[in-house]
Amino acid sequence: MFDVHLLRVYISTRLEVCEQRDRKGLYARARANKIKGVTGIDDLYIQPSNPDITSIYSELTPDEAAQEILLYLEEQGYVR
Repeated sequence: MFDVHLLRVYISTRLEVCEQRDRKGLYARARANKIKGVTGIDDLYIQPSNPDITSIYSELTPDEAAQEILLYLEEQGYVR
């Protein structure tokens, strides 16, 4: 028997930062109307309500964001 917990993590990132970090060029293609359905360009983004943790990814490196989430998991007793 397993006890399952759902943890809602919201990684908040400004659109400009997403575009700067876009290695595959999806945002550039969306801005040029070559592809559709890219969140923040032509697809609506709905911010999650009541996340368990919010990480401001625009202000953190990927390692710092991961560390923030791991610290939260430790504080809540999910990992040791």
